[in-house]
Amino acid sequence: MTNPTPDGTDDRPALTRVVAVDPAKFAEAYWGRQPLLTRADDLAGPDGFRDLLSPEAVDELLSERGLRTPFLRVANQGTVLPASAFTGPGGAGAEIGDQVIDDKIMRLYADGATLVLQGLHRIWPPLIRYAGRLGAQLRQPLQVNAYLTPAGNKGFATHYDTHDVFVLQVDGTKRWRIHEPVLPEPLERQAWGGRADEVGAVAQGPAALDVVLSPGDALYLPRGWLHSAEAQGERSLHLTFGVRALTRYAIVEELLGLAAGDQRLRATLPYGMDVADPGQVAAELTQTVTALRDWLLTADPADVVDRLRARAWPATRPAPVRPLAQLAYAENLGPDDRVAAREGLHWDLRADGPEHVVLRLTGHTLRFPAFCEPAVRAALDGRTHRVGDLPGLDDDADRLVLARRLLRESVLVPA
Repeated sequence: MTNPTPDGTDDRPALTRVVAVDPAKFAEAYWGRQPLLTRADDLAGPDGFRDLLSPEAVDELLSERGLRTPFLRVANQGTVLPASAFTGPGGAGAEIGDQVIDDKIMRLYADGATLVLQGLHRIWPPLIRYAGRLGAQLRQPLQVNAYLTPAGNKGFATHYDTHDVFVLQVDGTKRWRIHEPVLPEPLERQAWGGRADEVGAVAQGPAALDVVLSPGDALYLPRGWLHSAEAQGERSLHLTFGVRALTRYAIVEELLGLAAGDQRLRATLPYGMDVADPGQVAAELTQTVTALRDWLLTADPADVVDRLRARAWPATRPAPVRPLAQLAYAENLGPDDRVAAREGLHWDLRADGPEHVVLRLTGHTLRFPAFCEPAVRAALDGRTHRVGDLPGLDDDADRLVLARRLLRESVLVPA
């Protein structure tokens, strides 16, 4: 098998690093349905994930990177500690009061606390790269946390998450006890705390899966599956990739937002109506359901797509750009230089009247003359292009103007 390189890249499809089954089979048999345990021997071996994050990297993050909340949580015996227990000002020139204090962290960890490094897909380069690749393959936004647990401890009681997770065991061993859901496929608003008694009762029964993860092992858990994890005879470090997928309920929410355009659904309730009386509400409910059903039959998928796009696109960020290098490249750009679309960029290019096209991006739009469309579309096709070869423009001067603008808007990057 191909080994990962030290910077967190790998020439295999990203999903292949965490599941050993074919992606089509994973989608059909496991995605959103049931857990999947994959052992290191079927992936990349016992050091399979240390390129993404290692204990040495954790030490660096905690001591030398000026880490702040909320990029760190600390839990002890199932209780999340206040940030004041492990943060403080950073000294002269760095007086911000919520910086992680390494010696405080060390004492808490030595006393049995679990450390949760959060949002690592934004601050640790190997995880930025891999999370971007995995998110692009799944077409879903991801969040990445790391859990460092002392030997024999567990940071959190049995609970469920409202998002799917991939668990990657990096260092040490951890026992996972997994039970079937008390609420299958919960929404974000349906957190486990509202069902704590039911969760606790189910957790006392036999587990659907009781396994010890060793370095290089991976576990996929759909949202809603109950789980608890306990470090064994040594410290344990694992990564969780949380998949923040949209649901059908998101479509329902956007449909209801669009339904406000129907006058019947905006109508005021009858004068003097007692909304606490089921008998009085019944007739209005019938009329409202009828009006809503009639309106839903006319709903335009394109309108729903526009609203889902506005919700989904901001949930992920494209690959980082280096501002100084990017601007210098644009300034000195020549016809023989090569450019490519920024990896992970969300875009949509469409006509805006007969003389213009609009490039929709996350948070803003760019407008171009219609004759630029072939060059813009080619530049965004995922391949590397020589600037002088961009199609549809009359000369290199026009191609350079367009390419410089796309570089300065972080649409293209140096290839």
